[in-house]
Amino acid sequence: MIAIVDYGMGNLRSVQKAFARLGHQAAITSDPDQVAAAQKVVLPGVGAFADAMHNLRQAALVEPLLEAIRQEKPFLGICLGLQLLFQESYEDGRHQGLGVLPGKVVRFQLPPEYKVPHMGWNQLRIRRRAAMLQGVEEGTYVYFVHSYYVVPEDEQVVATTTDYGLEFVSMVARGRLQATQFHPEKSQQVGLAMLDRFARQKD
Repeated sequence: MIAIVDYGMGNLRSVQKAFARLGHQAAITSDPDQVAAAQKVVLPGVGAFADAMHNLRQAALVEPLLEAIRQEKPFLGICLGLQLLFQESYEDGRHQGLGVLPGKVVRFQLPPEYKVPHMGWNQLRIRRRAAMLQGVEEGTYVYFVHSYYVVPEDEQVVATTTDYGLEFVSMVARGRLQATQFHPEKSQQVGLAMLDRFARQKD
């Protein structure tokens, strides 16, 4: 089973519906035991970093998430779910993340012609062929909604970058851990194909 982690932030139904459309069973859950028992874990999210970390702690979900990653279960972070994997965020102060990946989360500081949040379709520059990127062409368009982006300390985890007034990291991958700043579930056929590849990863 794929567990879609519910910590009170984000439109989880759209992620669940995308998996269902592909024929994969995915359950939305806030139960730490269900997350721990899942074969694959998806951490989605939209909203404020500090609120998200607070909710994860309150729901006792931090340890099951970290354990899933330690056990090298297929793990997918989406949007805020990517940012939470890093050590710290500078959104409305300085806040500690899950600390899975070294690096930080910072706000776009761009010329006036660039609107923040970065919202809409933009292209992927492929730096490394993560499992979900198999068959994805250079320059493929995917859908974004975000005001903050990740700055990894380890360049080896960078799978794709995207240009929006600067070149930012739009996907990371390390082993069976993959995380996207863009929304695969909103990225039409290419996004569905990515989710299908994730769901078909060997347990």
